[in-house]
Amino acid sequence: MSDYRSSGVNIEEGYRAVDAIAADLRSTWSPGVIDLPGGFAGLLSLGSYRDPVLVTGTDGVGTKVELARAEGDLTTIGIDLVAMCVNDILCHGATPLLFLDYVAVDRLQAEELAAIVRGVAAGCREAGASLLGGETAEMPGVYRPDRFDLAGFALGVVERGSIIDGSRLAPGMVLLGLASSGVHSNGFSLVRSLFPELQEPGGDAALRARRRRYLEPTRIYASVLAAIREETDPAGIAHITGGGWYENMPRLLGRARGILGLRVYRDRLPRPPVFAEIAAAGVAEEEMYRIFNMGVGLVIALGRDDAERARTIAADRGVEAWRIGEVVPVADLDGAALVVE
Repeated sequence: MSDYRSSGVNIEEGYRAVDAIAADLRSTWSPGVIDLPGGFAGLLSLGSYRDPVLVTGTDGVGTKVELARAEGDLTTIGIDLVAMCVNDILCHGATPLLFLDYVAVDRLQAEELAAIVRGVAAGCREAGASLLGGETAEMPGVYRPDRFDLAGFALGVVERGSIIDGSRLAPGMVLLGLASSGVHSNGFSLVRSLFPELQEPGGDAALRARRRRYLEPTRIYASVLAAIREETDPAGIAHITGGGWYENMPRLLGRARGILGLRVYRDRLPRPPVFAEIAAAGVAEEEMYRIFNMGVGLVIALGRDDAERARTIAADRGVEAWRIGEVVPVADLDGAALVVE
C-alpha cells in the first residue's frame, strides 16, 4: 500500500523539526507579537505609529549554501538570510518588524533544519525582527539528494515623513562607507568556480580556515544604523549587495537621480585580503566592483558634520567607517550617476 512517506515526504520528521525550532522562534519575539497557538499565520501589532508605511524585502543566500554544506555548519547561512533582506529595508529608514523564512529540501532532516533556523533566529535577534513563521517544503525529485535552498522575507515600518528616498540629498554631502564582514552573500558562483576546493566537504586545517573566511556571516547593520539615525540625519543609504557598486550605489540617489551623482575614491576603500585573493585568481578590477562589496557593505550620505559623528558612533559599536566619496552635481560626472575613480 502506498503512503506519503513512500513517495519521499516524511510528515513525522516535519513534526519533529517544528518541535526543534519552537524555542528559537520564540526567542526573537517582540512585545508586539500576538501569540495564537495553532494559528495559520503570524500576528504582530504595529503599535502607535501615526502614518505607518510598510517596507518589504526578500532575498536568498545563493550558492553560498554549498560552502556551508561542505563546512558542515549551517547556522551561518541563517544569519546571512536575515541580513540580505533586512539590510535592504534599512536603506529606506525602516525599522525591522518581522521575518519569515522558506526552506526547500530534497528530504527533511530535523537537525539540519534546526541548525539553519538557529542561525535565522540569531540574525533576527540582532536585527530586532520577530521570526514569526516560515515554511519547509520537502520536494523529493526536485532537489538533488542532500541539497536545499533558502529564501527570506522581511517586513519593516517607517513613518511616512521619515522615508529615506534621496529627496534631501545635496551637493557636498559625504559618502560614509561602513565596513562589511567580508564577501557577504554575493558572487559565490564566481568564488566556487575560482576555488572549487572550497566546496569539497572537510579538508585540512588551512582549507577549512579559508572556507570559514568566505562563510563569515553578512553583517547586519540594523543596530548601528539605528544609533546613527538617533544623532544624525542620513539623506540616502545604499546596501552594497548583488550587483556590487555599479548597480547599488546609484539606487541611493532615489528621487535625486538625474540631478545629482556620486563620486567614490577607490583608494579610500579598505579592500580586505579576501578580495585580493579573488582578484589574484584572474578577476579584472572593474569586474570586482560589479560583483563584490570590496570591504564596504553599507554607504550612507550625510552632511559633513553628521558624517564625522556617524563615523564615531559606528566605531563605538565595533564597525569601522570611512569617508569614501561625496555627492556632486551630475554635470560634474558628465551625466553619470556614479564614478569610481
